This record gives sequence, C-alpha cells and structure tokens, in this order.
Amino acid sequence: MDEEWNQLRRQRQEKMEKLKMLGVDLYAYNYPQDHTASQVVELLDQRDIEKGVDEERELSVSIAGRLLSIRGHGKSVFAHIEDRTGKVQIYFKLDILGKEKFEAIDLLDLGDWLGITGLVFRTRTGEATVQVKEWTLLSKSVRQLPLGKTQAEEDSPGNVYGGFSNVEMRYRQRYADLAVNPEVREVFRIRANVISTLRKFLDDRGFLEVETPVLQPIYGGAAARPFVTKHNSLDRILYLRIADELYLKRLIVGGLGRVYEISKDFRNEGIDRFHNPEFTMLEFYQAFTDYNEL
Repeated sequence: MDEEWNQLRRQRQEKMEKLKMLGVDLYAYNYPQDHTASQVVELLDQRDIEKGVDEERELSVSIAGRLLSIRGHGKSVFAHIEDRTGKVQIYFKLDILGKEKFEAIDLLDLGDWLGITGLVFRTRTGEATVQVKEWTLLSKSVRQLPLGKTQAEEDSPGNVYGGFSNVEMRYRQRYADLAVNPEVREVFRIRANVISTLRKFLDDRGFLEVETPVLQPIYGGAAARPFVTKHNSLDRILYLRIADELYLKRLIVGGLGRVYEISKDFRNEGIDRFHNPEFTMLEFYQAFTDYNEL
C-alpha cells in the first residue's frame, strides 16, 4: 500500500512540474467569487420559477471548490467541485477553452482546488452545471485524498465505495475526515449553532459571559485528576482547570449575580471516542435562585 501511495504521489509531482513549465501558479493567493455551489443551484431554480425552464437568460458565475470527480468524453469533460455549501457539476469544452487550456485539464488531480468562471445551465438530466469559460488552479493536491466512489462509477445505485471509514484514522486525522465526509462538516456547523443558541439564551436572561483562569493554583469543582505544570517565574506548581465552578462562584460573591462561561476544561484521565481529556463545558450560576426556578 505504501509503495502504491508513493507512486501516486510521484505522478502528482510530475504533473506539478509540467504545470510549472506552462507558467501555472500552483498556489494562487486570491480568487474573486460571487457565488457558492448551493447558490448556483438556487440561481437556476429562481430563473425557472420567474421565467420558465425554456428561458435563455444567461447567468454568469465565479465559484471555487475542491475537485471531487472528473470524466472525459472526447472534446468535453464533466467534473464535480465542492465548496463549504455543497457540490456542483462543471463542464469543460474544447471549443470554448482552446487547445492549450483544455489539454491542461489532464494535469489536474482529485483534491485540487479550482476557480471557475462560466455560464450556468441545466443538462438534459436536469442537473445544474457551470459551462467553464475560464478555470484557474488555486491549490495543487500533492497527496491523494481517500475520496469515495459513487454510483456513477460502480454498479449499485446510491452506494459509496472506499472513502475514509477507519474510525481511528478519522479521529486522528480530523482534517482529512472533514475534507471527504460532508456529514462531519455538518456536525461542526450544528455544534457552532448549539453554542451560539446557548449563549443567546443566557445573554437574553441577563447572564454575563466571563473568562476565568485556565491555570489554577488549586484545582476543584469536580473529582478528577488534573494536568500539572509549573510557572517558572513564580516557581509554583499550577494545574489546568478541571472545572470553572470555584472562580464563577467568586464572581457571584463579587456581586455580578448571573454569570456563565463556555470553556475548555482538562481532566488527565482515560481517552476514547467519547471521552477526551480536553473538552468544552458550560457552567452558569445565578444568585437568589434554587433548582426549582432553574
């Protein structure tokens, strides 16, 4: 397997050298976009609603995304790119791009980031597609991503083959997991929305968000083993906090009344998929209130 991956990497490096010889910037620092992948689909849907499916009004877009698939048909090439909002089909045509730019498509690999400018249309199957007028390489992928193969490449409708499925590898290489599994990116978005909602809920009820020390001379608030470190200037042993309770209660004593903190806490204990020594915790305290009111 290692030799196979090394061979694939060498092939990609050879393509990089050829692109350099053509004067292509392998890692462009800027590319203006005016639409996302999902907005391209919405753009066509809106045109269909307003003018009917036969309307020929041109819709020009500039988008950017990671190359997920590519398949050639003589003088035309279909591909899919994906950005943070989803994926969309793109269509390269020799007559539009010219020979040099069209032939350079052979030097692309799955995982490359592309900038695309072109016109939006629907294929005969109804799929939203961007007919490429100009494409720009934004970032060349040196290592192969473990992208899954879809039904179009296999025999069973809807099935995905290959991909990045090893649980331990997915958690150790979270960046790769995010790159190839859209459902994982959705978990990150949901988490951000949950935290935002919790923060708004407490803010609307008069709670004050605060920050308390991460390094503490006395660890408390929970029965757990702490991480230990040393402050060299003070020549003193300190602990990464295991909970926020003690300092939040001091703020209540100080007269703040309602406080909360969404913080990173640390417990030097076991580790598995569901139990991480570093984790996020919400603690809030309200004066003159018991559990019944809460």
